Amino acid sequence: MEKWARIKYHPCLPLGDNNSKITGCEKHIQLSREAACEGTVLLKNNDNVLPLKKGTKVAIFGKAQIDYVKGGGGSGIVYCEYVRNIYEGLKQKTDIEIFDSLSLYYKDYVEAAYKSNEQNGRFSEAEIPEELVKSAAKFTDTAIITINRYSGEGWDRKGDGTDPYFELSVQEKNMVNTVCDNFDKIIVLLNTGAMIDTSWFADNNKIQGAIMIWQGGMEGGLAASDILVGDVTPSGKLVDTCAISLADYPSSAGFHESDDYVKYTEDIFVGYRYFETIPGMKERVVYPFGYGLSYTKFEIKNALAHTVGNKILVSADVKNVGKYRGKEVVQIYYGAPEGKITKPARELCAFAKTKLLSPGESETLIMSFNISDMASYDDMGDIEKSAYVMEAGEYKIYVGTSVRDAKEIEFRYELKENKICQKLTEYCKPTKLGKRLTATGEYIDVPDEEYTPKSFTCTYECDIKIPTEREAKKQLIDVVNEEVSLDEFISQLSDNELLSLLVGQKSTGVADTDGMGNLPEYGIPAPMTVDGPAGVRISPYTGVRTTAFPVATMLACTWNTDILERIGIAGALETKENNLSMWLTPALNIHRSPLCGRNFEYYSEDPFVSGKMAAAMVRGIQSQRIVATPKHFACNNKETNRKESNSIVSERALREIYLKGFEICVKESEPKLIMTAYNIVNNVRTSENAELITGILRGEWGYKGLVTTDWWNTAEKSAEVKAGNDIRMPSSANDGKQKYIDTISVKNTRNELAVCVKRLLEMILWLE
Repeated sequence: MEKWARIKYHPCLPLGDNNSKITGCEKHIQLSREAACEGTVLLKNNDNVLPLKKGTKVAIFGKAQIDYVKGGGGSGIVYCEYVRNIYEGLKQKTDIEIFDSLSLYYKDYVEAAYKSNEQNGRFSEAEIPEELVKSAAKFTDTAIITINRYSGEGWDRKGDGTDPYFELSVQEKNMVNTVCDNFDKIIVLLNTGAMIDTSWFADNNKIQGAIMIWQGGMEGGLAASDILVGDVTPSGKLVDTCAISLADYPSSAGFHESDDYVKYTEDIFVGYRYFETIPGMKERVVYPFGYGLSYTKFEIKNALAHTVGNKILVSADVKNVGKYRGKEVVQIYYGAPEGKITKPARELCAFAKTKLLSPGESETLIMSFNISDMASYDDMGDIEKSAYVMEAGEYKIYVGTSVRDAKEIEFRYELKENKICQKLTEYCKPTKLGKRLTATGEYIDVPDEEYTPKSFTCTYECDIKIPTEREAKKQLIDVVNEEVSLDEFISQLSDNELLSLLVGQKSTGVADTDGMGNLPEYGIPAPMTVDGPAGVRISPYTGVRTTAFPVATMLACTWNTDILERIGIAGALETKENNLSMWLTPALNIHRSPLCGRNFEYYSEDPFVSGKMAAAMVRGIQSQRIVATPKHFACNNKETNRKESNSIVSERALREIYLKGFEICVKESEPKLIMTAYNIVNNVRTSENAELITGILRGEWGYKGLVTTDWWNTAEKSAEVKAGNDIRMPSSANDGKQKYIDTISVKNTRNELAVCVKRLLEMILWLE
């Protein structure tokens, strides 16, 4: 096939074996199921109530067994051939018996709700007829309680009692009480996209088992059943901290303080960095970060570390000493010495997951991290302003299976004097943060100061050499064939032609999120985008059904970068088969608060986990010559008024928490495209933020790729071009194209336009 043939001609050529279709194929569906199993987290298993023994009879309570939520709303919606719910999944397990009358009651209730235009995961729990409860109790002493939650793009949870999300609703509490009064063995299944209350079952002795089954995609119900009956041993670990109440999260108090701004006063103390550091907060944790049980038991021995060059290598022997086959995750944390710079008690710096170990089998895991990863960013000048520094003292290493149970090993990394690891430039300084939290639990005042964002001069030079009527226009394929350089090719484009390439292009084929490029007279094709991130999102009217994978939170809970890379490959192949070129995934904003409506699309409260998972996805996607698009750069941690809300955050928290995942992803996987966010960061819109895009992303991290806006933002195009944000999406946001032409002709130079076009064309040249 000739270069760009799929982009230009949209041939319906399948990519599977023996000319079979790969979109939504059985292989990808089974991968989705495998990932859902591996991301399932077993939270509680008293008296070994799980796995269910052969011949067990169960009664399933809760509408979620039928009203299963496979994923969230907005760009995360995936249209697939079917969704298997929990009841359907358990019905496939012939070794257990279900009290069908109860499940069919819920089935009728859910179907009636759908007919009344109620939507998946968004209507109240059913009241249970007393006679049905009594019949179920006569049938069995074992009950499963199902609870679901739905969230979506563009809206947040309130957390004020009017919108039950974190806590149980009144109807759900009534159901739980009814079950506890009538059954001896009770198991809870939480079908949710992000963290919710777990305290109601953690210390309730009447409830022996609890599993976070998250939102597992199209085969999520069957995957949950695989875990319940022991066909698969759970190996997932939490990527967020479960606290007793919503008020325990430091972000909760100010989350809805204003629609116009969010003050990140907790600073770097997000998630476990807060709960493991701030005095008195350990007691407020129900299940710690990294926690997850198994049906089998593991023994971790011989945890050793040593320095090799600029790295620290850590090895540990993991042995399965239980009765089931299973996998274990080993997590490495460091603790930096106390000094002038406030620091968390522990920070994750490496992890690895074993292969599937049989009883008695062992594996040695070897992990490593850079010594400089233990540095702190000094934005106050305590040691060296605007630099990553390591203070003198002992750096301790902890090895274990969660942040809480990781044990200190004998190895110490000791510094005799302070060390400047990387000297940088002050960027994105806040002006009205007010205060910021320290490790003692006390806040320090941050004085309001004027700050003028830095600007950058375009160094690219592009002379104009418009072809005459007698001269043939050079074609982009001539650059591929090395008949002309890319710079020479760009020089023949007029300013208006350059501009036309910097705005979205209307959808073709099955695309509905528009494309880029599209200058046919110069042979520039129009590659199309497609939404994500839980699968390739193609509108149902096309007749195409893709594979719905588990949500990002669940994928992160696998702690398995290999499976994310495989999902990246699968999604890329479905993208390519449908003649699309850019998959708008992964999304790696931080789980700052349980209230964020879009947490399901994001990986974790921890930037290291987020960066590693995103990098794996990007590697998988781009191995198939499909463009990956890490998003939303940056601090898109709230959906309310997201296009106008100002995220006010210290430079240190910005760099160590909210940008760190992007930095890891960029440096480890070299994505071809990055999407900026809607929101404002410290008074400057992200897409207009030259310090963020040119200063940090391109300058400090060495990013060479393209930058696009999110769809329909409210920024000024000319300011975006100056900042290094190359593309304005989508096409319908650019209908007043002449307005852009007039504005940019006054405010932007040809060189500024041309360098953006060059980055676009470099991406298109990379495509097949």
